[in-house]
Amino acid sequence: MIAPVTIESLDQEGRGVTHAGGKVIFIEGALPGEVVTYSPYRKKSSFEMAQVGQVLKPGYARVTPQCRHFGICGGCSLQHMDARTQVAAKQRVLEDNLKHIGKVEPELILPAVHGTAWGYRYRARLSVRYVAKKGGVLVGFHEKRSSFVADMLACEVMPLRISKLILPLRELVGSLSILDRIPQIEVSLGEDVDVLVLRILESLTSQDEALLKAFADQHHIQFFLQPEGSPQTASPFYPENAPELNYTLPEFDIVMPFHPTEFTQVNPAMNRILVRRALNLLDPRPGERIADLFCGLGNFTLPIARRGAHVAGYEGSVAMVKRAEKNAKRNGLLRNTQFIEANLFEIDEAWMRGQGYFDKMLVDPPREGAIAAVNALGEGRSMPPRIVYVSCNPATLARDAGVLVHRKGYLLKAAGVVNMFPHTAHVESIALFEKAAV
Repeated sequence: MIAPVTIESLDQEGRGVTHAGGKVIFIEGALPGEVVTYSPYRKKSSFEMAQVGQVLKPGYARVTPQCRHFGICGGCSLQHMDARTQVAAKQRVLEDNLKHIGKVEPELILPAVHGTAWGYRYRARLSVRYVAKKGGVLVGFHEKRSSFVADMLACEVMPLRISKLILPLRELVGSLSILDRIPQIEVSLGEDVDVLVLRILESLTSQDEALLKAFADQHHIQFFLQPEGSPQTASPFYPENAPELNYTLPEFDIVMPFHPTEFTQVNPAMNRILVRRALNLLDPRPGERIADLFCGLGNFTLPIARRGAHVAGYEGSVAMVKRAEKNAKRNGLLRNTQFIEANLFEIDEAWMRGQGYFDKMLVDPPREGAIAAVNALGEGRSMPPRIVYVSCNPATLARDAGVLVHRKGYLLKAAGVVNMFPHTAHVESIALFEKAAV
C-alpha cells in the first residue's frame, strides 16, 4: 500500500509535486500543502505520474469544482484550485521559466490580468463520436489522457447558451443519416451570430438538410459545412443571410470580421484587455513605423494603426494576410497599414535589414516562439528600441528573452501573465524589452 504524501509544490501543468521512494511524483488533482494518497498511472526510474486518491488534509486553495464532468473531461484541469491561486501559479511558472531557461529576470512584474472564470470560451473544437454502448452520439472534449470522447451534458467554460446545446447536438447528429461520419463540430461565436462548423465526411441527404435547418432556426445559430480538405473550405450552409461573424475592440473603434475556422483568441473579453496592455507598453505614436510579427488577422496591427503609426504586419498564411487587408479596409486603416506574407520561422538578418528601420516592434508568435525573428534583429542602431512580446508559451518566451538580453543588448523591463484560459494550465504572457543605453 502506498503511504500518504505531502505535496510540496506545483509543476507547470498544475500537478502537485512531491518526493517518495527516491522519485519525483507528479500528482494530478493535488495542491501544495495537502496530504493525499495517489494512484500511479505511469512509472519511470526517476519519476511517476499519478492521479490523486483521497485528500486527507485539504490545502487552503482547494475549492469544489463547478463542472460535473471535472476529473473525466480533459478540457479543464485546475477547477479544484481557487481562481486567484491559479493566476498566482501561472505567474510563478512565467518567472521560473525566465529565470531558469532565459537566465533573465524582469525589472518589473506586471499585475496579473484576469477576468471572469466561467462562460468565457467563445471558440471550441468539439469531438463527435457514435458510441453504441453509450446509447448514441457523444459530443464534447476528450477524456483525460484518452482519445475517448467524454460523456458530456454541459460545459461550464462555454457561454450558457452554447453549453445548453450539447445534448440537443447529440440528438441532432444521432438523427442524421451520416451520424458516424461527422467527427467534429467547431464552435465560433461572434458579436451577433453563433456559428457551428460541421466537419462532414459524406454528403447530407435532403432529410439531413431539413433537420439542420430546423435546428438552426430553433436555437438561433448558423451552420457552416466543412467537407474533407482544408478548414478554409468551410462555407455557410444555413441561414445564408446570417449576421457577419466578428469581434470588436471598442476602445479602438475596430470591428474585426473573421472566418469561423480562422485563428482568434478564445476569450474575447481578455483579448480586449491584452490588446490594451500591449498598446500601453508599446506606446505607438503618429509618424512611427512599427512592425507586427505574426500579425494574423490584424488583432494588434489595426489598434496600433488607429493610434496613428504606420504598421507593417507580417504573417505566414496567405489567407490571413488577405483577411488582415480586408479588415484594414473595413476599418478605414489601409492608408497606414501594409501586410506582407513571410515565413517568420526562416528569416535572417539580411531579410530583416531589407524591411527597413522600425521604431518599435510587436511579436505575437505561436507556441514555437520567435527565435528566428529575434536572431534576425541584427546589431546597433538598426534595431528597434522597444519590443513588446506576447506569448502563449512561457518556455519559448524565456528562450527568446535570453537571446534578446544576453546577445542583442535589450533589457527585460517588465513581464506578467494574462489569464486567457481560466481552469487550465495554459499560460499567456506579455513582456516588454527596451534597448539598453550604450
